[in-house]
Formats: sequence, C-alpha cells, structure tokens
Amino acid sequence: MKSLPRGRHGLSREFVARNQLDRLLDSIAESLHEHGYDRTTVSVITAHARVSKSDFYRHFQNKDECFVAAYDDAVERLRREVTDACAGEAGWTERVAAALGAVLAFLAREPARADLLFVEGLRAGPDVYARFQKAVQSFVPALREDAPVPERGSAPGDGVAEAVVGGTASLLSRWILAGESEELEARFPEIAEFALTPYVGSDEARRMAARAA
Repeated sequence: MKSLPRGRHGLSREFVARNQLDRLLDSIAESLHEHGYDRTTVSVITAHARVSKSDFYRHFQNKDECFVAAYDDAVERLRREVTDACAGEAGWTERVAAALGAVLAFLAREPARADLLFVEGLRAGPDVYARFQKAVQSFVPALREDAPVPERGSAPGDGVAEAVVGGTASLLSRWILAGESEELEARFPEIAEFALTPYVGSDEARRMAARAA
C-alpha cells in the first residue's frame, strides 16, 4: 500500500489513520516473511511502512499487539476470498472446490500473509495459536452443511469435517514452511481429493478434483 503524500493533502484524520494502520499491517506481514519474528522490530515495521514510531504507538502498544491485529486481518481477508468464491456455487462439491481454490490462490498471491497465518502464527505463543485453532474451526460448519452421504455406508460423523479442515490446514502449513507458497495452486487436485474422499470415496473424489482443476 502506498504512503500518503507529504504536506497538506486535505485528507481526513480518519482516512490518514486507516491508511497508516493498513500500511503497518502490510508491513509486519512482509517484515516477518523477510526477517522472521525475532528480527522484526518496531523500527523495521515502521521503516517498511513509512510510518513514524509515534504513529505506530498511536495504533499499538507493542510489536505483539501489531502482530495479533495483522493475524486477525489476514484471517478475515482469507475468509472474504472464500465467501466470494462460494457465493455463486449451488452444489456442495462445487462449493468445496471453489473454497479450496480460493484458499490456494490467496496464499499463493500473498506469500507473506501465508507465512503469517500458517508459520509465524504457530510460533507466536498460545494466544495466537488459539486464534489459529478458532479460525480453522470456523470453516467446519460450511464443510458439514449439505455434505453428501456415501451410497454405501453411513453419513460421515461430525468429527470427519473437523479432521478434513484440520488436515487441510496441516498440509498447507507443511507446504508453506517448505517455501512452496507461490506454487500452491498446483496442489489443488491433491488437496481437493483429500477433502472430498471421506464424503464421496477416493475414486469419485479423484475424478471430481481433476474435473474442477
């Protein structure tokens, strides 16, 4: 995000404050991606954002508070991407495919936020890890809603959706930690087959994943 012009610009205080906040949230994500948590200091964040330290402390008490705000912001950005992608899809399989495609596309397009969500967020202590778990669990009801029942056998239990969402998050974490964020979209058939198999069987899941890719 671009910094504001210096001097008189006629912009409201609210607009300026929001612009500064957005730049700080962008900056800490990029700084973490480049330097890691320990070497990302307030000085590094403000220099990258082109925001003064005094303005930083108008928004946050410290780096940790900025980190949590950036984490929550990244979760909401990802959620909006998923919601928008699923909006025009009527069938359960199509919604799952659209959601997974949106997740992979967002993380590939935003490697710094991918690191923030799935790498640094897991290293930042129990408070942020609890946020990670809450974010993961928030996608479970959508997967469970209108899920198909296999032709043979009983409907998957409630724990299946939790296992699929949790397993998907674990796979994403592993790939992002390996530095593969920008290649994530190529993983779509693999992750779609993983998510669909408990509901439609492995053969049908493979066909659906290939068709949706």
